[in-house]
Amino acid sequence: MRQMSRRKLLRRGTQAVLAGGVALSGLPTLEPRAFSKSAPQAVDYYQKLGVTPFINAAGTYTVLSASTMPDEVQAAVALAARQPVNLNELLDASGAYLAKRLRCEAALVTAGAAAALVVGTAACITMGNEQAILNLPTDMAGLKNEVIVQKSHRYGYDHALRNCGIRFVEVETLEQYEQAFTERTVMAHFFNAGAGKISREDWVRVALQHGVPCFNDAAADVPPISNLWNYTQMGFDLVTFSGGKGLRGPQCSGLLLGRKDLIEAAKKNNSPNSNTVGRGMKVAKEEIVGLVAAVDWFLKQDDAAMEAEYRQRADRIAKHLKSIPTLQTQIFIPEVANHVPHLLIIYDQDRIKITGAEVMQKMREGKPRIELNPSTGGSPASAGLPGGPNTVVVGVWMLLPGEDMVVAKRLREVLQEAIRT
Repeated sequence: MRQMSRRKLLRRGTQAVLAGGVALSGLPTLEPRAFSKSAPQAVDYYQKLGVTPFINAAGTYTVLSASTMPDEVQAAVALAARQPVNLNELLDASGAYLAKRLRCEAALVTAGAAAALVVGTAACITMGNEQAILNLPTDMAGLKNEVIVQKSHRYGYDHALRNCGIRFVEVETLEQYEQAFTERTVMAHFFNAGAGKISREDWVRVALQHGVPCFNDAAADVPPISNLWNYTQMGFDLVTFSGGKGLRGPQCSGLLLGRKDLIEAAKKNNSPNSNTVGRGMKVAKEEIVGLVAAVDWFLKQDDAAMEAEYRQRADRIAKHLKSIPTLQTQIFIPEVANHVPHLLIIYDQDRIKITGAEVMQKMREGKPRIELNPSTGGSPASAGLPGGPNTVVVGVWMLLPGEDMVVAKRLREVLQEAIRT
């Protein structure tokens, strides 16, 4: 038998299935193959492996497996798993579809927002220089590799950028920022939820004046829904969002949005291309389709309706706790990241003899297991959330129907047991 050429093989692998039967531009849909007449019985592998699931009263934190996917997103993922496709074709088609929906020049599905930071930074360094793609991050001779950042925007994801061989140049004032650009400046980086003296508008304006790409990390910053296009329309050249947080897509997915030339350069630094800084950051066909389906789902939601639902959940929990002596409750919405209602619980530790950290541990050890927001009893776990030794923070937005009252009853038990008589 004659060997099929690589080109013919790739040409024949053009079919892709998208969520809800919607075809990606240029790719025909296929009916799912009938692998068996009856569906196989699902095995509970959490139980089999001895891993205990929990009620998520925390939020969309990575270590807590981020968000839960809506039914239609799960269905799209399951359907996509049934047939192989060419990943480059699927990435191209999904990018074109997402760019149109999200009102930007181009888009790329990545293996999370951190992966978008890597390949987006690599794009800024290597655009127009194919050899540089092979050299990152160890051979930076002749390459621009300085990234300007506000000192207050240095954060726990710096390593994603440093993976590309860059070095940070820190600034604190607008004047310092304007003077920081040199012939080695390759990018200006902005942490969307970070504090600082330099506004988004000024950050973009100055970078544009110097002809330097401007990157905004807005990973956890939906809702509101409009943020998905607000920052690219503001002038940021690249913006990233996590797919597994507010968007409710697969956890190992992210969006990189922005200028078409930079997105094309990011693709060249990304998997499935070999010998690139992004090769290990694979995003599977299921995750690509799942994120497209999640965007479709998210764009059908309503900011006001989501906020009202989350407030109702918080109110139900607060009302169940109102008779506990010295306890005060407040609904709090962080300004940028995780911009949804959270329930704050504060109490007098002289009367209720338990720390927030101890409350968290007791909730974790109960049946069912419940995870509170990690700001409980300590330092703020994410931008904009409060903390403190006598503070309990309940993240209500990932709760499933009815779980709010399970959380309320268990919290009441734990706090009442600690009342000093």
